[in-house]
Amino acid sequence: MSVTIAERGSLFRFVERKWLYFALSGLFIVPGAVFLLLGGLKPGIEFLGGTLLDVRFSSPPPVAAVHDVMTGLGHGETVIQGAEGGRLLIRAKEMKPDEIKKTQTALEAAFPGAVLDLQSSAVSPSFSGELVGNAVRSIVFASILIVLLIAFAFRTFGWAAFRYGAAAIVALLHDAFIVLGLFAILGYFLGVEVDSLFVTAVLTIIGFSVHDTIVVFDRIRENLRLNPGEALNPVINFSLMQTLARSVITSVTVLFTLMALYLFGGYSIRNFALALIVGIIAGTYSSIFNASQVISLWQELEDAWRRRRRQTATA
Repeated sequence: MSVTIAERGSLFRFVERKWLYFALSGLFIVPGAVFLLLGGLKPGIEFLGGTLLDVRFSSPPPVAAVHDVMTGLGHGETVIQGAEGGRLLIRAKEMKPDEIKKTQTALEAAFPGAVLDLQSSAVSPSFSGELVGNAVRSIVFASILIVLLIAFAFRTFGWAAFRYGAAAIVALLHDAFIVLGLFAILGYFLGVEVDSLFVTAVLTIIGFSVHDTIVVFDRIRENLRLNPGEALNPVINFSLMQTLARSVITSVTVLFTLMALYLFGGYSIRNFALALIVGIIAGTYSSIFNASQVISLWQELEDAWRRRRRQTATA
């Protein structure tokens, strides 16, 4: 006796627990959203414009003492972060060449023989605005293309094909908001800033999330084609069973590489690696537990709406 897809899909009842998965996502998104509203996401020099001083010391000096030196020079709003090898990254408002020279002289006077090297870099606010604008436009443009591409791939479903594109966008926004929220929390409590590498990480996460989601959706489409007339929820459960191991193994493999990058890749790309790690985990979760559940919920709401219309028509 053959086993139906509903019986095989009942082994893992993913769809039936959709509200649990949505609530779990909310536990991560809501705190991050609160700190985003509180201004926890600290834009780096690429966004605000200004000067970054990379100062190398023979031994790490007290950050408070360095901050006192910068305050004495009229840069009280300076942000100072430590790095490896006795380096300090000093972020300040835009400084002229003579101001940079005065800063180096003041540091050498405050820490005799300890300052080995000072390098400066500057980014204008106009470039910062262009960077932010291009990032936003890239995300919007990519989202529109994703909806159209997925709708075309599922065109045999008629207008229902657009629900798959919309669900993919919900999943990628879920991943992006979790990463943004995490860095808003880190920025609020630890002063961690976001830079152009962070924007690159978010765009990479979006691409990974959509790729993983499309794999699941393609399996759903194939199972619906092979089992005409079968209810949607059992097909989703069975499709997730088929793709679960592949998604997890792929993500874990990527995470091993990113963990190595985070631990040994150096200070300058540590936040970039952290954003990718969190985004890949969130993307794997949303592809399995959120995107398909959005499809299921959409179908259930449509069915409920149709039943109400029929009841109203017959009343």
